Amino acid sequence: MINFSEVSETNAMIEKENLDVRTITMGISLLDCIDADLERLKNNIYQKIYKSARDLVRTGEEISHDYGIPIVNKRISVTPIALIGGSACHSTDDFVELALTLDRAAKDVGVNFLGGYSALVSKGMTRADRLLIESIPDALQKTDLVCSSVNVGSTKTGIDMDAVRLLGRVIRQTAEKTADRDSLGCAKLVVFCNAPDDNPFMAGAFHGVTEADRILNIGVSGPGVVKKALEAVHGESFEVLCETVKKTAFKVTRVGQLVAREASARLGVPFGIIDLSLAPTPAIGDSVADILCEMGLEYAGAPGTTAALALLNDQVKKGGVMASSYVGGLSGAFIPVSEDQGMINAVKAGALSLEKLEAMTCVCSVGLDMIAIPGSTSASTISGIIADEMAIGMVNQKTTAVRVIPVIGKDVGEQVEFGGLLGYAPIMKVSPWSCEEFIARKGRIPAPIHSFKN
Repeated sequence: MINFSEVSETNAMIEKENLDVRTITMGISLLDCIDADLERLKNNIYQKIYKSARDLVRTGEEISHDYGIPIVNKRISVTPIALIGGSACHSTDDFVELALTLDRAAKDVGVNFLGGYSALVSKGMTRADRLLIESIPDALQKTDLVCSSVNVGSTKTGIDMDAVRLLGRVIRQTAEKTADRDSLGCAKLVVFCNAPDDNPFMAGAFHGVTEADRILNIGVSGPGVVKKALEAVHGESFEVLCETVKKTAFKVTRVGQLVAREASARLGVPFGIIDLSLAPTPAIGDSVADILCEMGLEYAGAPGTTAALALLNDQVKKGGVMASSYVGGLSGAFIPVSEDQGMINAVKAGALSLEKLEAMTCVCSVGLDMIAIPGSTSASTISGIIADEMAIGMVNQKTTAVRVIPVIGKDVGEQVEFGGLLGYAPIMKVSPWSCEEFIARKGRIPAPIHSFKN
């Protein structure tokens, strides 16, 4: 049983070490909203979201007040809109109308973000998929709270390189359309391989078609708690290091389990999963990179970084699965640059490059996340970065993702401010060598041989 004594035990973590429940995300199926008439579809979507989530924010605030646990974000994820809009949407403008409807619903219920302006195209694109992807730049320019994602690959199907090529252009167009806000639109767009159906974290959240009509997914976070625990065992053996991370992850997850149980009971919505991901913020002391430094690295990016991150990821999962029977989503350690002060410091010191970050994604929770690159970066180069990261996910049977931001008008050495949880970032160097002929090839990269397990 989880009781108030367990919450009391975490008071120091909350007050001094930045422990929080990063998000309560309500997943809402829109499959029963489908209609061939665009106006009826928009009305169905708005009504379903509003009726389902109108009490979400208030309930989250009440739980936070009752238990003294910060719940930073209340969010919504919906069924991928390419599936929902297929019958009614005959142009990119029609899909943008749906994005505006989602944005209005999100604002009216008071959530921080709404995810699910998405398409699943790991083996090919339908007409609706292509239209939605092509509409992303306008949709993200005209909305405030809508987040978009596209799954372009999986271990079972390979990588749809036509979609990868298209998304290189879409990311550039999104950067250009939001250039007046330092290309902020790209911070709300994620490209996935092996995307999970139950991820509560933005910008990649969507409500998978395998999920129930409504569900609650919880994202917990506690990089500061883990770092503080490791300070107490500084210089000890790897065995002690692993046990400390594991025990700390258990305690952090139990806090998330408490919030999940309470939110489910008060809202009358089934509990889905807890995502164990260590999600950093720009706040001092809330950094995954600082955990790696506490393990003995001078900076994140130093030799040994990938090994240290692999250890951290594994022990977080081992501790978390003992605290909750329903662990899912991404679950591990996020390594975003702009949202992690330690990562920013490592980039500024010259210890961390895009290539080293790519190596780290082989063992971390997601992939190349919140990385600002020069605004002059070509669409084909962006597609090449995506293709590399998708290949890591496909071959290693794990989720990987890319969220890069080509900041129009800025170059290497400059800095961009996003604000809030998105933080700020130095513009990172991108390889100048061309991959244009490779990206121009049509078709898909086939699934690896170890995918055939049926």
